[in-house]
Amino acid sequence: MFFDLNIRGAGLENNIALASEASRYGWGHINFSYNQNEFKEGLELRDELEDSLSDVIDFDYTLEIKSTNINEIRKIANKYRNKASCISVVGGDLKVNRAVVENVKIDVLSRPYLKRFDSGLNHILAKEALNNSVAIELCFKDVLRTYLSHRSKVISSFKDIYVLYRKFDFPLVLSTRSESIFDIRTTHDFISFFKQTGLSEDEINKSFETSRNILEFNKDRDKMIFRGVRRIVDEA
Repeated sequence: MFFDLNIRGAGLENNIALASEASRYGWGHINFSYNQNEFKEGLELRDELEDSLSDVIDFDYTLEIKSTNINEIRKIANKYRNKASCISVVGGDLKVNRAVVENVKIDVLSRPYLKRFDSGLNHILAKEALNNSVAIELCFKDVLRTYLSHRSKVISSFKDIYVLYRKFDFPLVLSTRSESIFDIRTTHDFISFFKQTGLSEDEINKSFETSRNILEFNKDRDKMIFRGVRRIVDEA
């Protein structure tokens, strides 16, 4: 199944349109992403979305934290940990990138290269991402919506991250970050793009598996003593 953990959530009609288009283009599961100021309102749409999308596509929610305040990021992640199937933090600021990959309660460091002249990752941060199972997210829209030197810089950051990924094998997530139906591409086009930037088909498929693992792990996160060890309640 093809997973996209970052489709930008909005109102009910827009979400239904995005989900329907994603399904038509081959996606099997999407997460609507909302920032910390919109997340509660987004959750209120769940029942209506389930009524409209139950036979169309699987969906859930990503909390996408946007802040450069490390303490605020930590507080928001703790507050919503059991309410979001995925918690992501928008990167770019080096202090944020480091704090996120060191935090086991956060699932994804999104776009560590954002507004930077480098990828936002180095060997130290790559090791921390691996040790704490924090996925690094690359967004297709960052290429789709950019041009010339800016686009070249984003693709160069992707390639630098691929080098670290192959060396350290931290979790990698690929997403569209679509905001409208015009941003969504078929799964074939999506895969073809990332192959052109240097990933193999196996690596791309592994990224979809990583997305699925994040969702599966968080279903039982409240029962986890630590990663890999789950508390079992005897109901006998």
